[in-house]
Amino acid sequence: MKRQLNFGMIGCGRMGRVHTERLQADGRGRVTALFDTHRPMADRLQHDLLPNAAVFDSLASMLDEADLDAAVICPPTTAHYDQVLACRERGLHLLCEKPLADTRNRMIDLIIAINFCVPLLSVGYQRRYWGTYRTVRREVQSGRWGDIRMITSHNVENWQQTIDGTWRDDPAINWGGFIGDAGSHKIDAVFYTTGLSAQSVWATTERFGSHVEVGGSVAARKEGGVLLNMDFVGNAQDLGEDFHIHCQHADLMIRDRKLWIAREGQIEPFPDVLPDSNPVVGFLDALVDGEPNLAPPECALPVYDLTQAILESSAKGRIAIIGD
Repeated sequence: MKRQLNFGMIGCGRMGRVHTERLQADGRGRVTALFDTHRPMADRLQHDLLPNAAVFDSLASMLDEADLDAAVICPPTTAHYDQVLACRERGLHLLCEKPLADTRNRMIDLIIAINFCVPLLSVGYQRRYWGTYRTVRREVQSGRWGDIRMITSHNVENWQQTIDGTWRDDPAINWGGFIGDAGSHKIDAVFYTTGLSAQSVWATTERFGSHVEVGGSVAARKEGGVLLNMDFVGNAQDLGEDFHIHCQHADLMIRDRKLWIAREGQIEPFPDVLPDSNPVVGFLDALVDGEPNLAPPECALPVYDLTQAILESSAKGRIAIIGD
């Protein structure tokens, strides 16, 4: 039996706990070192789930003293860049929460840095591992349903109710608000399933009393003239999403995490849906078993560009051209 890989958990809040639980469930890796800039968060995670893990007061001390193979990076976005580079210098494989970095230039720096060295870097875009989205990608890119005509994405969450007093309500850290935070998963799903780049955007956004964007309505044109409509409701009363790709011969629709197909006036469950996974399992599949990296660092760029275009269009009241 292969030995378990030793992981450092950088950032021990909600997502640090989620990734820890997934590593424990998988069994191929274990968290042996913890660091959070707010020490009590690391102490709490150690107490609850990791009694044998060491807690460090700085990232530098963790990297100097812990025997690590990999790390998971999940603090606020503005810390990602420096932490990825520091871990890369130690040759660690990395799973980094989204967004990869807080500016486009920093993302490009990380993409270049990782592509010219051995360590694996994967971004934590969840929907790339859900069976429904993986099946939609397979079906759309097979071409069997004809050309894509339109894409619609409806996204609701009780997000605003949870951000008061947190970094998510600070535009200096969470520059995209709900659209750039939880909404980035939905934006990435559009690129992942279709492979189509975005060209132009008309958008309006609203903060609803918060310091960052909470809601948004987006109309975009993608490569080949494909139309994209997205809405983001970050102050809803529930969590949910609908994602539809309207092709020439069928509509593929994800509703309540189930995949449906509509054709010739009939709607039915889609057969042969791929199994669910998650970023931790996918990261270990790539690291241990040599499977493809489903969320390489370059996938962060189109998400960043579309998010920035949404914010620009709303702020200036005009169409934003992506690539200007």
